[in-house]
Amino acid sequence: MLINLSNHPVKNWSKRQIAEAEKLYGKVIDLPFPQVDPTADENEIEKLSRKYFQHCLQMLRGSNDKTNAVHLMGELTFTFNLANKLLAEGITVVASTTERNSIDTNEKKISEFKFVRFRKYKI
Repeated sequence: MLINLSNHPVKNWSKRQIAEAEKLYGKVIDLPFPQVDPTADENEIEKLSRKYFQHCLQMLRGSNDKTNAVHLMGELTFTFNLANKLLAEGITVVASTTERNSIDTNEKKISEFKFVRFRKYKI
């Protein structure tokens, strides 16, 4: 199982990214990324990351897949805190990498992101 803990639901992923996730991890389940208050202090981030850590553990305990991981992308201090907890527990944590293609027009900048691979977090 791959828990997708990000602001990008699986329904919006490219076919290539979904296929790669299913090949590596089996089932893919969304866990919406929390709204992280920009005024939150380190203790609040710790509390929030503990809550999501427990939630991820509970979801992974129910998995029948051979390999399991958490796809973790979002607010940096929360992500760092949670990734450390998951890795300390022996849980694989990955980020998706992309190629960014930008087009500048006179009025706006348009960016396209093309999935490349999943990369593991390491301590």
